[in-house]
Amino acid sequence: MSTAPNFDQIIDRRGSGCAKWDAMEKFSGVAAEDGMAMWVADMDFRSPQVVLDRGREMVEHGFFGYTTGDGGLFDAAAWWMKARHGWAADPAHMFTTTGIVNAVALCLDTYTQPGDGIVLFTPVYHAFAKTILGADRKVVECVMPIEDGVYALDFDAWDAQMDGSEKVLILCSPHNPGGRIWSRAELEAIAAFAKRHDLLLISDEIHHDLILPGQKHIPMNLIEGVTDRLVTLVAPSKTFNLAGLHTGLVIIEDDALRAQFARRKEALRVSSNIFGVEFATAAYSPAGADWVDALTDYLDGNRKVFDAGINAIPGLRSMPMQATYLSWVDFNATGMTQDEIARRIAEDAKIAVNDGPAFGTGGEGFMRFNIAMPRAQVETAVDRMTKAFADLQ
Repeated sequence: MSTAPNFDQIIDRRGSGCAKWDAMEKFSGVAAEDGMAMWVADMDFRSPQVVLDRGREMVEHGFFGYTTGDGGLFDAAAWWMKARHGWAADPAHMFTTTGIVNAVALCLDTYTQPGDGIVLFTPVYHAFAKTILGADRKVVECVMPIEDGVYALDFDAWDAQMDGSEKVLILCSPHNPGGRIWSRAELEAIAAFAKRHDLLLISDEIHHDLILPGQKHIPMNLIEGVTDRLVTLVAPSKTFNLAGLHTGLVIIEDDALRAQFARRKEALRVSSNIFGVEFATAAYSPAGADWVDALTDYLDGNRKVFDAGINAIPGLRSMPMQATYLSWVDFNATGMTQDEIARRIAEDAKIAVNDGPAFGTGGEGFMRFNIAMPRAQVETAVDRMTKAFADLQ
């Protein structure tokens, strides 16, 4: 029998081998003994009871051999996409990968050649650029302007910027780190941009379930006339805190694109793991849906506490968040250098965060804070930040 989630419970994860806490000092210089981990996108909440129950069943059964395949997961994912997003995704169009970054790498390997340009709307998730450069492709940054406090799309500037070497556009939807949900009109404009420049559109929608109350995410697959150039990436990892299981889903409606991907995936022998498939299948269920509803309500409460505290500090402003659990904080009005901002957060507040410039051009003067933690810890973080920047009062 499942129990209601207790997101207020503080669980000591130190010493458990989790990157968020046990690699924090190496990453940021902030020691886990008295520091706060607000960097890597990993929640300090247990996964849903339905997932934990499935894990116990598997361990008690005691067999972890070869499986009959991913069909059960694909059926569960299709139910989830229809029930949660109004998208009738076909299980026959789905593949598993070793997480979403692996899916991006597979797409670049399948559809592009060394030297090809890969377009990013920056600032954006830092692993995209690393993956592009690691594959000997070229990062093409289309820098997003800020209008009315949130990121906007500047197609006039970007159309002029394209030189014909670009082959792929990677879209982050909802946007990480800005927390934006792109409107239908914006998604249509993005699709039109991809068509004008003959770009394959990879839509990374890994945060699509972490939608705050009153908001709505629109899958790119629901935009008319784009599926012939579209590859969609989703995963249970951020939604249910399963990132360590490295299980992603690639969904491709177009027959030719799907056949290309299938051949390359088979050639590279990329396969799923039994725990990732079974845990994800359990999560994509009515019980998992109830847990996500409770989670997003709780995250919205954390957002309100964090925004109120951060925005009360002169010179600091958190970008309005519609989705994700990642708050993007603008320090530019303080007049401080990036190094001084980072020093105060790490040394004075003893908080590990992600440095804005790591997300590409446009990230200067920003820091990303992960607020997926018990609310008492969010309140502690706000108090530490208030003291670290007390001279601005």
